[in-house]
Amino acid sequence: MKIEISNINTKDYYDSAYSTYGFQAQRRYPNEEFMRFIGRNFGPIDKFEKNKIKLLELGCGAGANLWPLAAEGFDVHGIDISEEGIKLAERMFEQWGAKGTLTQGSMDNIRYADNTFDVVADIFSSYCLTESEFANFLLEVKRVLKSEGLYFSYHPSKNSMAYINHAPALKVDNSTLSGILREDSPYKCNNHNCRFIYPDEYKNLLGDVGLKTIELEIVSRTYNQMTEYFEFVTIIAKK
Repeated sequence: MKIEISNINTKDYYDSAYSTYGFQAQRRYPNEEFMRFIGRNFGPIDKFEKNKIKLLELGCGAGANLWPLAAEGFDVHGIDISEEGIKLAERMFEQWGAKGTLTQGSMDNIRYADNTFDVVADIFSSYCLTESEFANFLLEVKRVLKSEGLYFSYHPSKNSMAYINHAPALKVDNSTLSGILREDSPYKCNNHNCRFIYPDEYKNLLGDVGLKTIELEIVSRTYNQMTEYFEFVTIIAKK
């Protein structure tokens, strides 16, 4: 059976979650793999030079991944589909005395000019897009990246039991579920489209749009007393 949308619109889901739970709807501190990526590539650069580095997070939510970089002096930009998420991100920045550009918008139709960013980051965000939407998303990532710019992504893998044993969720396409709906599954609350990907599949899709993979790893953990396996693909590509 093929369906078009999940039980709730992604924007409505996150607007409701952020409005209801505030900062408790999402982590307040950054993704560890993203911080390792930043440290390896930009750690030794002084604050004045960091201000010359333009960084965009797509699906920035409440700003947990961005405020430390803004505080360090990076020229940070964030886009999120949820107005409520952007409001929280603005409050997060105020609390830490950080500055950045935060706007509401779609990650597969990025309202920035070509060749704008040194870094584009996708941290557990583009998984909300279906296969066709994700293909356009990658073209947009390439478009807004500068030559030699870096793309970082932290994305759920099809090797996760949440994808393999996905019932009662339905398949929207070969990679996308109508939600994570099994009661004992990690991230069960995500009642919107959720797409998964194999590591090599991701590498091939990046190659198709002209982005060269320079690092490809997996990050995994277990849940429910080690009975449930969940895996993420961590990938870095260069334009």
